[in-house]
Amino acid sequence: MIRYAFGIDIGGTTVKIGLFKSNGELVEKWEIDTRKEGNGQYILGDVAQEIENKIKEKGITKNMVIGAGIGIPGPVSSDGTVLKCVNLGWGVFNVEERLGKMINIPVKAGNDANVAALGEMWQGGGNGHKNVVMVTIGTGIGGGIIINGNIVSGANGAGGEIGHIKVVKDEVEICGCGKTGCLEQYASATGIVKECKKVINNYESDSILRRYDELTAKDIFDAAKEGDKLANKLVEDLGEKLGHVFANISCVCDPEVFVIGGGVSKAGNILVNVIKKYFIKNTFHACENTEFKLAKLGNDAGIYGGVKLILNENISR
Repeated sequence: MIRYAFGIDIGGTTVKIGLFKSNGELVEKWEIDTRKEGNGQYILGDVAQEIENKIKEKGITKNMVIGAGIGIPGPVSSDGTVLKCVNLGWGVFNVEERLGKMINIPVKAGNDANVAALGEMWQGGGNGHKNVVMVTIGTGIGGGIIINGNIVSGANGAGGEIGHIKVVKDEVEICGCGKTGCLEQYASATGIVKECKKVINNYESDSILRRYDELTAKDIFDAAKEGDKLANKLVEDLGEKLGHVFANISCVCDPEVFVIGGGVSKAGNILVNVIKKYFIKNTFHACENTEFKLAKLGNDAGIYGGVKLILNENISR
């Protein structure tokens, strides 16, 4: 009998949903709006309705569905309790129990970055490995740690918060998390541009970067590829911070591969190579051969990871 599973990725704007066969084959994917009004009280009900509708549409019975795995943009404890999710307006409650009662199939929940990392390990850039660290570099910096094929979420669901590793001791500007000196402040897409603006006015040589009214991280990488000295310096500084952090992470969990995703990863090899250079310089000798790969699943990583999450749960029962 063919068995199915649902992967769900709740974002601040849309909820991505995928119907999969248990072998990982994607049958169909679609999106719905994330209704955040009323402190997000309609979100799970909307998801439940979509799942019920799809089961009916496809002529699937509930006993053919292994379950649903769901990624949440916030900390999630091992029992499925969401520990406040500010972006959705959620407080503290058990999302597995609540959604499970609505759809009457097993539900497993995790932090969205961790779940996306699980997806990349299973069907993406980390395929073929069981020990993977994924780092997403976009507007912010997220991360997910997979050891022996399982998410490391930690005691408070905060495992993999790589963007909030402290990298600058004397920073006075406050990060979005409320602390100072976090990696996210310098190495996110926003942070890369901010670092450029700090130095560009005092930079003595000419630079392509002065031509842009609305500078982006992509502009900086493009200029570096053209040989712009300021852009290359900024990329080097970025690589040094990221490489140093990755080296520290490798000494703790010794992954087989780092998978780099998010919008900034589109810079490609120029980003990977500069990170790897400083990683090798700083890491423990036994970790020097750790692989670096770009993520492959893009925005679908979360739904793939959701399915793998519920498949792992099913195997462990």
